[in-house]
Amino acid sequence: SKGALQTKLLRDVEQIQGLATTLFQFVPAAVLTILVAIVATAIRAPWFLLFFLGTVPAAVILISILRRPIRDRNSAFRQQLEEMAASLIEMIQLIPVTRAHGAQQTEMERIDGKLVTVKEAAVRLDSINAITDSSSWVTLRLFSLVCLITSAWLVYTKQWAITVGDVVLLTGYFDSLTNSIVQILAVLPQIGKGFESIRSVGEILECPDLERNPGKIALQQVRGEFTFESVSYQYPDTEQFAIQDFCLQVNPGETIAIVGPSGAGKSTLLSLIIGFMAPTTGRVLLDGTDMSSLDLQTYRKFLSVVSQETILFEGTVRENIVYGSQQLDEEQLIKAIQDANALEFIQELPSGLDTLIGENGAKLSGGQRQRLAIARALIRNPRVLVLDEATSSLDTASEALIQEALEHLMENRTTFVVAHRLSTIRKADRIVVMERGHIVEVGNHPQLLEKEGTYTQLHSLQI
Repeated sequence: SKGALQTKLLRDVEQIQGLATTLFQFVPAAVLTILVAIVATAIRAPWFLLFFLGTVPAAVILISILRRPIRDRNSAFRQQLEEMAASLIEMIQLIPVTRAHGAQQTEMERIDGKLVTVKEAAVRLDSINAITDSSSWVTLRLFSLVCLITSAWLVYTKQWAITVGDVVLLTGYFDSLTNSIVQILAVLPQIGKGFESIRSVGEILECPDLERNPGKIALQQVRGEFTFESVSYQYPDTEQFAIQDFCLQVNPGETIAIVGPSGAGKSTLLSLIIGFMAPTTGRVLLDGTDMSSLDLQTYRKFLSVVSQETILFEGTVRENIVYGSQQLDEEQLIKAIQDANALEFIQELPSGLDTLIGENGAKLSGGQRQRLAIARALIRNPRVLVLDEATSSLDTASEALIQEALEHLMENRTTFVVAHRLSTIRKADRIVVMERGHIVEVGNHPQLLEKEGTYTQLHSLQI
């Protein structure tokens, strides 16, 4: 989820930074102190090392047993933080809907429950850390007392050649030794959190990458011929195929419209075309080459996508339009803006092309955001177009102008159009009608109406 990724990128990376600081600043100093204490004791009273060897490991083992639950608590707490972050992001995104339905109190109670759960988990974790740290300190102080009593007894009984000065020396070294161990044990919770964060970030780094582009064919040009050979796709942990036995030959420059009810597999097909997913079975060929053998990054330089959900970032109008494109002059930019029917409203903005549009274009209307996305697609001069409800956010007047611009853009370019409003795809070269992942009809608008099949039923519902 977005919240989990945000937590991994922010909190977990910060924890890893803290781990690095601890390992390279505090731990080396403590280890050096331990070594000095051992060497000095070995020189002055080597036989007393036997006492160190018996007591220090015993203390470490005892403290390790006390700290055993902390790792599991760290892992559970990290997962709860990720869930809370996801809930907070969801709450922020749903603010308009929440206000519209007067559900602020319900939403606050839902989030409050998750916050209380995280708070209780944090209190439990901190309590365990505090108890363990205190137990560690008491344990080591007891061993220091044992060291003092033992060395004093040896002086009193005169069993070994040990003086009062040696007692002070050995007790001091033992304190240095135990204090260094206490310092290491004190930072163990931070070290534990750091290693848990490493495991968390590793979940991302170890995810199988769909695009293993190194060593694959880099495209220098694209004609736009697509061949779908018995393509099927099944999402993980599902039993049904989203697309099954999909066969289609698409010629360069052809416009293919894809229609069908919700759940027919239209969005899945677009993801396969873009290369976001690979077929479970079958092949998708681009210009006669299996897409699985292509460097998809080079392929996407010849691809433009206008999706149903317009995605803009916090920046200027200019930055959003030229995103992903390089070496553009002002004339190309203005031409794309004009073709997208966006010039008029951009000129009315306070700073024109340099106007800040807010997060996800919050300062623009839905139609204006969609037209910026269309301008972004136009400026790339692609060979393959993917239009997923590209005119869905436009009013009737703007839609007519944009549709005209898109028709001009689609000339001699392979275009895949997904549309629920069938009036926008009447001029498509072919219309592919899908149901439950299967092709049920193929033809142009007049041909499909003559068949009086699924397309005719969909068309009649919109008349």
